Amino acid sequence: MSEKKGLSSSIGSGFSRLGRNISEIGTTFREGDWTAKLSFVVMGFGQLVHKQFLRGILFLALEILFIYYMVSFGAAYVSKLPTLGTVESYTDKSGIVPVTVYGDNSFMILLFGILTIFVILAFIFVWRMNIGQQRQIQLFQKEGRALPTSMQDLKSLLNEHFSATLLAIPNVGVFVFVILPIIFMVCVAFTNYDANHQSPTNLFTWVGLENFKNLFSMGTSGFGSTFVTVLGWTLVWAFFATFLNFFLGLGVAIMINKKGIKFKKLWRTILVVTIAVPQFVSLLYMYKMFANDGLINTWLLNLGVIKTYIPFWSNAMYSRVLIILINVWIGIPYMMLMTTGILMNIPEDLYESARIDGANAWQMFRKITLPYMLFVLGPYLLTSFTGNLNNFNVIYLLTQGNPTSMNLSGGAGYTDLLITWLYKLTVNDTNYRMAAVIGIMVFVVTAVISLVVYRILPSVRDEEGFQ
Repeated sequence: MSEKKGLSSSIGSGFSRLGRNISEIGTTFREGDWTAKLSFVVMGFGQLVHKQFLRGILFLALEILFIYYMVSFGAAYVSKLPTLGTVESYTDKSGIVPVTVYGDNSFMILLFGILTIFVILAFIFVWRMNIGQQRQIQLFQKEGRALPTSMQDLKSLLNEHFSATLLAIPNVGVFVFVILPIIFMVCVAFTNYDANHQSPTNLFTWVGLENFKNLFSMGTSGFGSTFVTVLGWTLVWAFFATFLNFFLGLGVAIMINKKGIKFKKLWRTILVVTIAVPQFVSLLYMYKMFANDGLINTWLLNLGVIKTYIPFWSNAMYSRVLIILINVWIGIPYMMLMTTGILMNIPEDLYESARIDGANAWQMFRKITLPYMLFVLGPYLLTSFTGNLNNFNVIYLLTQGNPTSMNLSGGAGYTDLLITWLYKLTVNDTNYRMAAVIGIMVFVVTAVISLVVYRILPSVRDEEGFQ
């Protein structure tokens, strides 16, 4: 109930803010002089008239750049966004040497069309800033206060507003290299961009929700059964890869830290050495060890334990179990080091009090050690779980997603995660539209699990109670 109230309150606050902005724009135009009214069309004009040259020049320059961008570049791409192009490429064979004449490029139309929409939104934001400053000029004049000079504005950018000045370029980089590609990928999910629709020779266009219907379709031509299989294994893998490493790493740390254990530094060093070896080397070596003609099968055959090789990598169940076990071997040292530091910070008097009360080792672990660990490492475990949902290295270096089956479509294998399946759809099948849909589903699964788990973490839910 409180969540619904919070959502409705946020929506109401948003509409209220929008109403205030519209009201302020109307008030500025109604009460402003001719310079303020002209500033609605020529940005920065009012600032220039009132000798705020730095502000005026910046606003005017941004408006000129926007008009030039739209006329020379952006408007053409935005106008073609609804169709993603209509003029197809062709080969002109009328001359001696055939010449390929390229038409529209759906890829570039989509990319630069999205960019232009953001440029338009950014211009509207700057235009609103310009109107806001016109209103500030009006209020300052009514109160008889002096307007900030250009030198004062410059000093403000380098002093109290220096953080905004410093973050301007990084924010542009985040938009260009993070936000824009994500939105482009989301848009691709609603097109038919695949191997048969490659720009610029073949156009692709919008298909609505067809790709999502195909993903959840259980028919022979759909991806539904494959998606359910891959998603189920992805969740199972992430669960065991996270919590098996956590509990085993914690167990190893407790054993090493136990009083009476000798050569503690030696045991920690041996475990840390496994971290020093690059992961891709370890994983490729493990793949070779468990191959049909690998070291493990060879030893077992020579010892007479088995009569034929064990299909570690060609049997779905064997492959999945082996991947989890190998990941435990890789992950225990990290978790051992992390939990060792936390174990040393648990107050010893808690254990002494528990012993006096007659608690045994299991009760002390369940009532003292584990709650303390979950409180401190809860956010890390959530991060580790979401990271394992997208753990490309372990799966791809060990099995490449194999073994495959005729029952799985889209080139997926029984050990593929959603992220490795997405990679195959992109690189092997050039099925960009379905890869984009899978990318969206990866985000949805990760976001839902993260939000649900985050709300029940002890470190978030009962911080004061634990302290």
